[in-house]
Amino acid sequence: MGLFQNIYCGLRFIIVILMTMSNCKGIYSQELNTFYSSSKPMARWFWFATKIKKEDVSFQLDWAKANHFGGLEIAWLYPLYRYKEWYARDYNRQYPVDTTAQKWLSVDWIDIVKYTKKYADSIGLSCDFTYGSAWPAAELNIPREYGTQIYGDSSFAQMLTFSWAWPQTMRVINHLDPKAFKIFSKPLESAFKKLKTSKKNCLFTDSWEIKLNSKNKLWTPGFDRAFYRKFNYSIIPYMQVGLDSFPDVRYDYMLLLDDLVTKGFYKPFVKKCRKLGAWSRVQCLGAPADIMTTYSLPDIPETEAMLNNPNYAKIVSSSASLSGKKLVSSESFTCMYGFPATYLRKEQTADLKMVADALFANGVNQHVYIGMPYNPKGSDTIDFFSTCYFGPGGSLADELPSFNQYVEKVSGLLQQGRTYTDVAVYIPYEDAVMKGAYPPERQRVWVWGEYELRYIRTPDALAGYHPLWINRHFLDKGKMSNGKLKLGDAEFSLIYIDVQYMDIRALKRLCALAKEGLKICLKRSPRQPGLNKSKDYFELLHLLKSYTNVSEQFSQIIDHPPLIKGDSLPEYWCRVTSNGTKYIFLAQWPSKNLEYPVYSGQSFASRTQKVSFEISSNGRTLNVPVEFKPYQSVMLKISPKGNVEFVDIQFTPKDPVIRPKEPQKMYF
Repeated sequence: MGLFQNIYCGLRFIIVILMTMSNCKGIYSQELNTFYSSSKPMARWFWFATKIKKEDVSFQLDWAKANHFGGLEIAWLYPLYRYKEWYARDYNRQYPVDTTAQKWLSVDWIDIVKYTKKYADSIGLSCDFTYGSAWPAAELNIPREYGTQIYGDSSFAQMLTFSWAWPQTMRVINHLDPKAFKIFSKPLESAFKKLKTSKKNCLFTDSWEIKLNSKNKLWTPGFDRAFYRKFNYSIIPYMQVGLDSFPDVRYDYMLLLDDLVTKGFYKPFVKKCRKLGAWSRVQCLGAPADIMTTYSLPDIPETEAMLNNPNYAKIVSSSASLSGKKLVSSESFTCMYGFPATYLRKEQTADLKMVADALFANGVNQHVYIGMPYNPKGSDTIDFFSTCYFGPGGSLADELPSFNQYVEKVSGLLQQGRTYTDVAVYIPYEDAVMKGAYPPERQRVWVWGEYELRYIRTPDALAGYHPLWINRHFLDKGKMSNGKLKLGDAEFSLIYIDVQYMDIRALKRLCALAKEGLKICLKRSPRQPGLNKSKDYFELLHLLKSYTNVSEQFSQIIDHPPLIKGDSLPEYWCRVTSNGTKYIFLAQWPSKNLEYPVYSGQSFASRTQKVSFEISSNGRTLNVPVEFKPYQSVMLKISPKGNVEFVDIQFTPKDPVIRPKEPQKMYF
């Protein structure tokens, strides 16, 4: 009997161990999908080309840790004397020529970066790297034939003049040519392989900042031949005259451009990150591509605000939801009060909170502040021109730990589960391409064309249904199940379409989905973009309209109440966990419809606003009275049984001082 008891106990022990291992595997798998060890905000750490010392590195990392940051991303920039006239004129600071800096990608450079990564690991901070010096992608080793090219100007070259290697200039690569990326990446890959430590990190590439006189002339060798194969006509006569007068030709041009830039840069970058054992974090905004699709490629898609309006983040978070990405990061507070350096070191926490809340309400759940300049210990004189200042001597320093704790808590709650989905809105990408350039009042630094989709918003009439964007690419990937379109982490009961133009491939797919029972609100009849018109287009449109589940009237085909209803809705975001618990973040009212730039003190609030909402959850309608106290957003937690809990996310910043908008200065 004792033998059998021993065997029985032994078997029980083995079973317990196996169960524990299984549970641990589950936890470990979850950790593998968690890019950062916490939801604390990160910050971009600007390293200027000076002598970087270990004691200064450890001091700043310790400061970041003490002030409740989760990590830093190193961005390598120019030596400070690069802009010595500007610094002297506007800041009365003198930066002499510095010959002591570690040479770009040298052994000494690798040593100090590796020390930084190891020290950050040792104190529990993440340490990400910008993949290359400054932005856009450029290097010292790029031959002219692999640099950015425009049609009709063989002498054109975009040179990066604010890199670590200054006074050497780096040539910006041809993003349409994978060979150019390979050349660009070779010295970086060699150096970054030596930076690998036990803790995995992210490699980052920034927004599209290719500086052309005309954005309709981006070119690459063989473009004309590839265009002819794809569209069966020559692009050359139109390029010679200019595409601005030919929207249909421009649409075809942009289709090929999208394909080339995706295969030439974004896919190789993501692949290279994986090869280096890193995750990819990418900003695609401004790229001449169907950005919803492009944003589905990296591990972490990233938006930017305020140089970009917060509403743009919904494009990024929509793409993340549709492609099953858990994290949506933001380069937060860029040029918040204007470009460049407006109210630098006079930033106010209440304004930052207003912007952060607007980003939360558009799907962001991880912040990367921009930024924190490298400053030697005991010094606090170095700035970067397009940021807010996060550092020991800045105006934010007193409130920063508490603000960061707030951001951590809200980010963590919005990382729970998946984004709640219901109604998809077809994104007007085709419309945007057909329109061409933005009117002059909407153009600014690095902002040129409607295809960038910087100003679009989902319709106000759909606000209560928590609408997300969808495009042709995701329509193709979705599968119908129980009357809903499912893909990634999303499932939609209805697609809302109000566009002037629609690609025939999207129209064909919509016909197939309608046939399978998907409800479609088609507000108007779109036209086919592109020079080659199909005789089948209007037949397909007629077929789509013939289905009983397709209507011009949204109210006729929606069969359930919105998630949230009220006389007026704030901007908000909703996440739902696997057991049906919903977290609904309701942004403070000043966060609604923010536009660049905000003015200093725009967040000022003195009154409590009381509002009642009807919230529909799991078949129940809940009447929820909400108080918006000054500077406060609200987080609701709604259980599957309909119990409503107000989660404590209170953080009250100091009342901001209201200052006038400063005139925008342009130095570059």
